[in-house]
Amino acid sequence: MYSAKITETIAHFIGLFQLSIEDARLREAHEKFDPNREIHKDPKDLETAPVKVQAPYDLDDFNPDVPYRPLDTDIYTPVPYGYAGLPFPQYPHSEGTYGRPEADGAVQNSSFKSTYFSTPHINPPGSVVVYSQQTAELSDNDYVNMGGHGLKSVLHIDSSAVMAELIEGSLQISPLGLEDPAGSAETVASLVTTTAATLDAYSAGDESQVGGLAASTFVAKAATLEGVYVNGDLVETAPVLKDHLPNQDETEETPEPELTEGPKEASGAVAHGEGEVAISASVELEAGSNTLVNEVVITNNWLQSNVLAVAGDHVQLNAIVQTNAYYDSDLVSSALCGGSLAADKATEALNIASFKHVASTETTHNESGVFPKAWAITEVKGDLMMVNWLQQFTFMSDNDTAILAASGSKLSIIAGDNTSANQVSLLELGFRYDLIFVGGNVFDANIIHQTNILLDNDFIGAVGGFQMSGNGSVSTGGNLLWNYANIVEAGGASAVNPMSEGYLSALQDLAEGKDPSSKDFMHDAAFAGLLGLRVLYISGDLLSLNYISQTNILGDSDQVTLAMNALTALPDADWTISTGSNALLNYAGIVDVDTGGTIYAGGDVYSDEVLFQAELIKDEPYLGSEDPDALVSEAVVFLGDDMLAPDPGPQSPDHEPPGHQKNGHKNHEAKDNGHSDHGSAHNGSHSIDSADADPMQSVLA
Repeated sequence: MYSAKITETIAHFIGLFQLSIEDARLREAHEKFDPNREIHKDPKDLETAPVKVQAPYDLDDFNPDVPYRPLDTDIYTPVPYGYAGLPFPQYPHSEGTYGRPEADGAVQNSSFKSTYFSTPHINPPGSVVVYSQQTAELSDNDYVNMGGHGLKSVLHIDSSAVMAELIEGSLQISPLGLEDPAGSAETVASLVTTTAATLDAYSAGDESQVGGLAASTFVAKAATLEGVYVNGDLVETAPVLKDHLPNQDETEETPEPELTEGPKEASGAVAHGEGEVAISASVELEAGSNTLVNEVVITNNWLQSNVLAVAGDHVQLNAIVQTNAYYDSDLVSSALCGGSLAADKATEALNIASFKHVASTETTHNESGVFPKAWAITEVKGDLMMVNWLQQFTFMSDNDTAILAASGSKLSIIAGDNTSANQVSLLELGFRYDLIFVGGNVFDANIIHQTNILLDNDFIGAVGGFQMSGNGSVSTGGNLLWNYANIVEAGGASAVNPMSEGYLSALQDLAEGKDPSSKDFMHDAAFAGLLGLRVLYISGDLLSLNYISQTNILGDSDQVTLAMNALTALPDADWTISTGSNALLNYAGIVDVDTGGTIYAGGDVYSDEVLFQAELIKDEPYLGSEDPDALVSEAVVFLGDDMLAPDPGPQSPDHEPPGHQKNGHKNHEAKDNGHSDHGSAHNGSHSIDSADADPMQSVLA
């Protein structure tokens, strides 16, 4: 018993000893190290020196606005012969070469040394077809209620019927309707012939009214049109877009400040307050300044030849159809600026069309009597199509409603300034041959159809009691409708010649699948100086169509109500209101390099160029020129003395809106103008709480 207790004590001692050793091993004891001993000492006195800075630029206030302004697109007119400097292919031979002289891009020996040629291989061209439809839609109908006036407007003017009238009028006056995409050779041929017949039969009417709109039209038709036409007048030069864009002050470049050499010393001082800081109250509203742009540029140089021989008919058509339709009639309160408003810039509508023909710059052929002695031919079985079908639509609704009052500070609201743009640019480079045979017909057409439609009826009224003695500025016009179309025919023959017997015989043999027995066509003057011909045979039709349709539709009818602040009236506030300055821009340019420098046709020949320009204006007074202040006063609900109470948050569906008191509750009287509170609008034609409705919805649905 006693020995057991001793053994237990020794065991406990040994365990405690082991724990102490382990604890000592785990303990970390490092000498404290301070790397910043010198820093903790008392610092020396800091040395000061004058600050020398250079600040040659004045910083402006932050401006997040980056307006889009389309650039003037420069249509590049190619040289029809040897376009883009592409060398013609070289063919294997033993002696001599095919093709044009060296100046035209191919290598040729000084003389024809042998009549033996290995048969060269020529690749046939393929069809090129582009179908594109671009649509941009924007609905930006804003409702703004600011300034502590305690008012709510239930005035809503539905403009959908007027917009439908403008759209219907533009469709009615245009000789061309809305075409479905031509997806086959048959539909392309039918479209070209039908359009040519329609435009040929169309003549400008004497009517001055189209569907209730004042109309003015201009039509020019000829085998060849040349020059620039602006709203029906032939002018020397076309207008420049940047000279007509609204808000010219935004596009002007700010001159760079002059830099001065040498350091600048900066010094500062403390200004002690001398009293209250005067705050200049102002209200700025920008509800317009929308920009709609459709832009297309096409250069078609897919297929070229020195001579084009057509067994059937040759149909060529260049047509430009342009329409501008707008209704811009505004009602502005006489209370703003005391009725002494400066004359506002009127809406400007321009239809600009240009036709240009560029002759071939082909080098004069060798007149030594050398003509081709061999040829290489490739065949396209069926039709060959070169079609660019481009449609661009831009729809924008920016009908803003604002109830504003000056509140003792600067209030700036931008409810417009939207931009929508569609853009396509095509450059098609293809094949060149010396001679092209067409077993069918040739249909060559360039059609541009442009339409701008603008509804900009603005309403600016003031409630009773509104007063102002400060500066006021109102701009409700200054809109621009711009249609610009340019068709350049490069390298085309001025006339289509009757076909000779040599070409007719060759076409007949090719149609029967035989090699032409007669080579008389090789002695055509167009081939003088050539040692060999590169020939393409198309058994079907040759179809070339560039179709561009561009449409801009903008609804920008704004409603603005002016009121006084319910707590502190500020009649000396400055007001700046802009509801116009919209720009609707269509730009289309086509450079069409004709397939044949010299054209022969065995069938009928049709060639026509047509220009149609129209302007539609609805000139009736807006709302019958009623007093805008009276209309506003009838449609304003006064919220009452509790208008500044905290927002109760979302209400149940059966919650009565302010101003609609139940029976037994007394209406509050407005102290600003003496009018009693109206539970609803007196005018039965006004719909309640529908100020953000889209007037274009019923039209576009």
